[in-house]
Amino acid sequence: MSFRILITGSNGLLGQKLVYLLHQQPGVGLIASSRGVNKLAHLLPDVRFVPLDVADRTQVLQVLAELKPTHVIHTAAMTNVDECELNHEGCWMQNVTAVENLVAACEQHQIHLIHLSTDFIFSGEHGPLAENDEPAPVNFYGESKLAAERVIQACTAPWAILRTVLVYGTAHDYGRTNIVTWVRDSLRATKPIKVVDDQFRTPTLAEDLALGCWLAVQQHATGIFHISSSEVLTPYQMALRVADYFQLDGRLIERVDAGSFTQPARRPLRTGFIIDKAKRELGFQPRTFEEGIALVARQMEP
Repeated sequence: MSFRILITGSNGLLGQKLVYLLHQQPGVGLIASSRGVNKLAHLLPDVRFVPLDVADRTQVLQVLAELKPTHVIHTAAMTNVDECELNHEGCWMQNVTAVENLVAACEQHQIHLIHLSTDFIFSGEHGPLAENDEPAPVNFYGESKLAAERVIQACTAPWAILRTVLVYGTAHDYGRTNIVTWVRDSLRATKPIKVVDDQFRTPTLAEDLALGCWLAVQQHATGIFHISSSEVLTPYQMALRVADYFQLDGRLIERVDAGSFTQPARRPLRTGFIIDKAKRELGFQPRTFEEGIALVARQMEP
């Protein structure tokens, strides 16, 4: 079976992991795409790259008509939750209008669209959550991602929605930090940090999420799938495990409630996912958080 896969947002954390994973697979014709210049150009020069702004409908229709991929894995999005709260128009353009554009193109050519979504479509009143739990977002980012899901669900081409939670990992030339790198670097600098202990998540290693996407392609999966780890942890518990792994001073980590931070956007308190469906139907098996820390540690070492 051969696949021709277009990745949107190939410069992002998940996008880069997908490029690395898929370019090694036999029978895969890979096309990376992003708004900016290709960050992996000198590392993976044999991977085809096309500039693509998914918010530009004319460009999306033209590129997909020309390249005719069998699958699009849509990772591009505005994911900074506070930025979304402060810039509704930009958030909607990147997270909803872009999806409308991709759906229009995928419907024309019957391209299988795999869309990445988030636990932030839920209220946070209870968790972990199954695929059929009722969405009720508490911030604009969540609202935009839920609106995008509804656009996808009306698509007449094959589609799958892969929701995920608190993705962590390392990427090349990537400005954003994550729970593992932030805690490690802060404690190494003997800098005290405050970490919340009243939010619950199932943290997701970026490599595991990329594998979930690839499994969905291989299985021609349709419908909604929850892709994360199966361990429900608070960020404070995660931080203590990072400190333990790197043998750093956990006493520098102060346990706080979310209410002690002033942020433009509310966060759902309790999410995390039940991943039984992904295990059963896709064969998805995530790593433990300790295994994830160990992998990130190996990638960060010079």
